Amino acid sequence: MYKVLVFLKRKPGMSLSAFREYYETVHRKLGEQSIPGARRYMRRYLDPFADPLTGETRELDFDVITEIWFDDRAAFEKVVAHSATGDIGARIAADEENLFDRGKNRFAAVEEVESDLEQPA
Repeated sequence: MYKVLVFLKRKPGMSLSAFREYYETVHRKLGEQSIPGARRYMRRYLDPFADPLTGETRELDFDVITEIWFDDRAAFEKVVAHSATGDIGARIAADEENLFDRGKNRFAAVEEVESDLEQPA
């Protein structure tokens, strides 16, 4: 599997609840249309909470981590090419203006390595 993470920040002035509502009811549907061949598409919304030591709640750099799984890198590159040539890429970019602070978006590929933890007897 090849997994891509996209770290996204809502546009200034938008509440977390409005951000989530718009992403799930509008932008998610565009995203689903743009990733033919993807195996999974998940959004992990972040909820900041107070630091247990200081009591301070700080704004996070990102509001959602979007995860997309592909069979392999070639399948991911096919999606990138599809988005660049078709109408869907332009539609997504236009819709992102309604939702994201695009200058703060970050992208990464993931290589997962899991520990085999011993369970207490």
